[in-house]
Amino acid sequence: MAASIALRLISWFCVVCLLLGFLFSSAAALIEGLYCGTQSCYDVLGVARDSSKAEIGRAYRQLARRYHPDKYQPGDSDDTRDTVHHKFLLIATAYETLKDEELRKDYDYMLDHPEEYYSHYYTYYRRRIAPKVDVRIVILVTVCAISVFQYYSWWSSYSEAINYLMTVPKYRIQATELAKQQGLLNKTKEKGKNRRSKEEIREEEEQIIRDIIKNKIDIKGGYQKPNVSDILLCKIILFPYYLCSYIAWNCLWFYRFTIRREEYGDKEKLYIIRKNMKMSQAQFDSLDNNMIDTFLKKQLWIKQNFESYREEQEEEMKMKMASDSRWKRYRRWMKSEGPGRITFVDD
Repeated sequence: MAASIALRLISWFCVVCLLLGFLFSSAAALIEGLYCGTQSCYDVLGVARDSSKAEIGRAYRQLARRYHPDKYQPGDSDDTRDTVHHKFLLIATAYETLKDEELRKDYDYMLDHPEEYYSHYYTYYRRRIAPKVDVRIVILVTVCAISVFQYYSWWSSYSEAINYLMTVPKYRIQATELAKQQGLLNKTKEKGKNRRSKEEIREEEEQIIRDIIKNKIDIKGGYQKPNVSDILLCKIILFPYYLCSYIAWNCLWFYRFTIRREEYGDKEKLYIIRKNMKMSQAQFDSLDNNMIDTFLKKQLWIKQNFESYREEQEEEMKMKMASDSRWKRYRRWMKSEGPGRITFVDD
């Protein structure tokens, strides 16, 4: 008998605990500093959890008209201005929480799962700190800005190279001769109203010489004429094409020169020489044609020949530095007074 009474008491106690847990689960989920704090956002707006977005908006507008600080009049109610301002902020916070579908879903999850305390903090602040602008738009704008800067700087370098070549007598004389052969500088002088001043004629001749230098001289290296396909934006867009071309080129190279044992052509020889020298295509293109012919004559695409050539260049550089008077003075200074020497100063 006593045992049955004890079992009944225990069962009733468990039922009461479950009911209390069900009733106060939402209240326990309300955390100070998150959303509406210790008050339910639904209770603040006076709506139910299954209310539609339109109902929530209607309840917010009614409460906002009532508690807006600009409409506060002393004596209308027992609330002070600070109290009205606090209520209006709470109403606005509740509306901002419930009008957004994703934010409302997070809030409902917090009410239903009060035990996940730290997870609610993470979810709340992750949404608040997350950038409002799409990251993809930021990346696109950044890439476009870099591409514009690249193109502008390359045009500036190209213009500087043209201006420099305009001052070199060798190229200027050649361009002038080509202009005379094409009849661009042998025009008869205009008379009457069409007559131009000497300054205008000189500017026209300068422009003609500049155009000939642009068209006839192939500037390579870092000062070459810019191409739209070389900017960052185009390279990103064309990256799949470049990747496929690179794979296909390497497969073809392996098939031709490793499997079939074909002999290298001039183009392939220069490619191997450039790789051995660890130079970019722009740096290699800026070399003199006589130097490139020397590379081919010395057969520098062969590893042994290239190693011998490099050792010769190093020895030649050492000989030049040894015979240079400035280098000799530097070595004497390093030996007698260079860094690491201990000196004493008289008191």
